Amino acid sequence: MAAAFVVSIGLLWVSRPDASRPNVEFLPEMAHSPRYAAFEANPVFRDGKTLQRAPAGAIARGYPPLHYAATPEDAVRAGNELENPVSSDDQQALTRGEKVFETFCTPCHGAGGRGDGLVAQRGFPPPASLLADRAVGLKDGQIFHILTYGQGNMASYASQISREDRWRVIRYVRSLQAVAQRQTARR
Repeated sequence: MAAAFVVSIGLLWVSRPDASRPNVEFLPEMAHSPRYAAFEANPVFRDGKTLQRAPAGAIARGYPPLHYAATPEDAVRAGNELENPVSSDDQQALTRGEKVFETFCTPCHGAGGRGDGLVAQRGFPPPASLLADRAVGLKDGQIFHILTYGQGNMASYASQISREDRWRVIRYVRSLQAVAQRQTARR
């Protein structure tokens, strides 16, 4: 048994005398499959193109559709149709909403949401107070639409803030509004 082992090791060593050469590959297509460049002609498809359109109705992974236009009418429609999926009891979501608010909203709206951020202090027109009656009266879906598409001087934050975090920010803004209303009621 030991002799067979020594002989097989010897044969393996002798069969590959040049150690700088790679081993023999069986079925190299498994590791190095043929491929086409995106804009190269491809005989496999009917239209002869490698880059194919997505099928009708396909949704990109991680990007569910939002069927609203960037118009005031669709903002109202979003307010009527969209519900905030974040529970008001979810403390982790509230903490995350606060962090995202501090990062993206505080420069304009200020830490308390009053519209007194650094941007307004530097001479730019102040944004609306998030504690004003108009903002309190907006539905969550309408605020989501505003964060997604922008409104007035406020640009869209869809590319900076994920869909989930936009809902968390709204939940945090609602908590700021609730605190402000309690303070007003005490006076």
